[in-house]
Amino acid sequence: MRPVAEHAAAVAALFAPTATEWVPLAEARGRVLAQDLVAPHPLPPFANSAMDGYAVRSADLAAVSVELPIELPVAADLPAGRTDGPALAPGTAHRIMTGAAMPDGADAVVQVEWTDGGTERVRVDRAVEAGQNVRGAGGDVTAGEVVLEAGTLLGPAQVGLAAAIGSGTLPVRRRPRVLVLSTGSELVAPGEPLRHGQIHESNGPMLAAAVDDAGGRAELLRFVPDDVEQFVRTLDDALAARADDPVDLVMTSGGVSAGAYEVVKDAFSRTRSDEGSTPTGEPDRREGRGVTFTKVAMQPGMPQGLGHHAGPTGEVAVVTLPGNPVSSLVSFEVFVRPALRAAFGHPQPERPRVRARLAEALDKPAGRRQFRRGRIDAVAGTVAPVGGAGSHLLAALARADCLIVVDEQVTHVDAGETAEVWLLDG
Repeated sequence: MRPVAEHAAAVAALFAPTATEWVPLAEARGRVLAQDLVAPHPLPPFANSAMDGYAVRSADLAAVSVELPIELPVAADLPAGRTDGPALAPGTAHRIMTGAAMPDGADAVVQVEWTDGGTERVRVDRAVEAGQNVRGAGGDVTAGEVVLEAGTLLGPAQVGLAAAIGSGTLPVRRRPRVLVLSTGSELVAPGEPLRHGQIHESNGPMLAAAVDDAGGRAELLRFVPDDVEQFVRTLDDALAARADDPVDLVMTSGGVSAGAYEVVKDAFSRTRSDEGSTPTGEPDRREGRGVTFTKVAMQPGMPQGLGHHAGPTGEVAVVTLPGNPVSSLVSFEVFVRPALRAAFGHPQPERPRVRARLAEALDKPAGRRQFRRGRIDAVAGTVAPVGGAGSHLLAALARADCLIVVDEQVTHVDAGETAEVWLLDG
């Protein structure tokens, strides 16, 4: 069986770095900056008051104290946003609000608490030094300074900084577009009634949500019965319809094991030896798809596939995941999520990893890396398995907040021993 690391590298190689696009500031959170962001002007752009109070000349207050206060005429009112504030004459004060531009001639602000709050004349009972309670122009950012480097993940603070220097749009790496397909004649859309032998289709919504959570753009194509010709036709029609906004990855779930109706495997395994016509006489477009199927030394998620599909608009990368829901999502976490995030330059493509003591013993088969669902107690530094190892136990996965990773050569881990843990909420 193929080692996990080898298959992960092969999946990562499918992705090319995504291109740059410009997005409005309101859509920039969670995106990765594609170019350095340079400040066109200083921040603050002008000297302004850090307090509600009175703009003064500090020299006028040099001898002031509580015992010897001074009274100054208030010559002007300066609210934040006023653009025509008059200069300050010696021996006067301007009432000023936080954020308002400092008037010419003033070099300090007396906070209102050190005055009687007068509007025509103000009594001041404390001296101030030059620059006191004043935010100088460029005190935060200078003009021409790189305020955010390319590769920065844009969060609220970064968006705020971009807005402060006047950026209405930002250059970001394009989010990869992923077409998610689920296969299976037994599948019924959620919300529809079930007949005997049918199940509600869960992999598609689950994997689409996983793509969106990873930072990609998911589109759910549901869903394809176990018929090779219909599978190929549905896929190619979907790719052709998206020619103006091409798909970066086709991700399927199900149909890759060793059964008699493995539609994904049958469709993508066609080679150039199949050249010719379909039963309807139309050209056969299935040749040379270049998708390889393999077994990966992991549990859950052993049957995997990857490669390229020669679609109607050119080659598109393909990853095929197993159909059991836990296998499918764990495979996404191990292989697709980090590759997807790396493609658009995310600085942290992998889940956070820690080590924690097992709350109970674990047993596993030799030769396969096991990913067990778990819940971590960060305070105690322990992790407890949730549910069994079965790849159909989706409820246990929904209760888990981490994956416990046990290496291939290990078959037993005692309670109290440490294990690697992938945090699923990071």
